[in-house]
Amino acid sequence: MAKKSKIVREKKLLRNVQKYAQKRAELKSIISNLNTSIEEREAAVNKLDKLPKSSSAIRIRNRCFITGRPRGVISRFMLSRLSFREMALNGEIPGITKASW
Repeated sequence: MAKKSKIVREKKLLRNVQKYAQKRAELKSIISNLNTSIEEREAAVNKLDKLPKSSSAIRIRNRCFITGRPRGVISRFMLSRLSFREMALNGEIPGITKASW
């Protein structure tokens, strides 16, 4: 199980990303638009640089929502492979059964 501090940090990071998502999208659209002037683009780049680094969506790490494990996460279920297997064997995930032949 992951440390509680890592799980809390990840939740804080997610809130920060959601808070700045609209502003980042607007600035990125200004930068990528070919019709904007060079001065406007530079101003948008400077504003984007001034935003917190933790507001970038690339910093979010997929974690299991039960154990907090960062690796081996099945993104469709947001479960680590270990938690997924255990829950599937217990029949706690609807529609998932262990293969047997």
